[in-house]
Amino acid sequence: MTAVALIPLATNLLLAVSGGWLGRRLPPAAATRLLTLACLVTALATGFVLAVAAFTLLAQLPLLTAVGHWSATMIRGHDPLPAAAGLVPAAVVVGLLAAAARRAAALGQDLAAAELTCRRLGPSPTGLVIVEDDHPDAYTLPGLTGRIVVSTAMLRALPADERRVLLAHERSHLHHRHHAYTQLADLAAAANPLLRTPAAAVRLAVERWADEDAAAVTEDRAVVARALARAGLARTGMPTTPTSALGAVHTDLTHRARALLDPPPKPRPALAVALAALVLATAAAAADTAHTTEHRFEHAQAAYAHRS
Repeated sequence: MTAVALIPLATNLLLAVSGGWLGRRLPPAAATRLLTLACLVTALATGFVLAVAAFTLLAQLPLLTAVGHWSATMIRGHDPLPAAAGLVPAAVVVGLLAAAARRAAALGQDLAAAELTCRRLGPSPTGLVIVEDDHPDAYTLPGLTGRIVVSTAMLRALPADERRVLLAHERSHLHHRHHAYTQLADLAAAANPLLRTPAAAVRLAVERWADEDAAAVTEDRAVVARALARAGLARTGMPTTPTSALGAVHTDLTHRARALLDPPPKPRPALAVALAALVLATAAAAADTAHTTEHRFEHAQAAYAHRS
């Protein structure tokens, strides 16, 4: 293993420390796309590097050298670690793969259930379905067509202008397929627990993205912030008068409301380029590790053949 192989591990730490900050600093749409990509690339690169480390160490075992026809001395190189040390990264990779597989299966079940629910709700030209329910709620169902589901209690809790905000917010989720970003980021976090912070930042970013779309439709950021506060309070069963008590309901709601009371987010090209460069460097490190390891085994096989 070379020093380049450590880049994905360093990227994990950087994203774990700065993922939340990046999600708040970047414009919501850019944060969603870039952080989702960063999570996926980092999870794959880290898993690959760990698998290569495990295989390179275990490849020194006599059984594997006989099967692979390579020289254990050439494989070992200047690495002081014994072959048995490869069991550690191997166990980690197996555990992470199992966690990712469980998460993928759960996501598949959720998507299938959502699609089934969409079909049961029947066709809707606008995608909006209003359900009779005393609990205030509104959400977007992912699926081939998708649905926006709003309860009658939620509609009663909001005045007309705020109902427009609510529907614009949910239409943004449906139109941009925000569920795909959050599910991919969650899958990456399942495969690599260090990515939980940027995955959480993606979930917040998609909500802020929908908030900004609603603000663009209504052209009144204060109304969107008020609707967000009132809807959040309605869901918790608290009085639906937006007050500073919102902070006790949900920290993310407080952040989103404050963001809406500020001017629209500005593009941050330097920060976006830096994050994109980090993603490219991580992917390049994994590719370089693959190339270096391939040559290492080619030389080891040549040495084995020469010795034979």
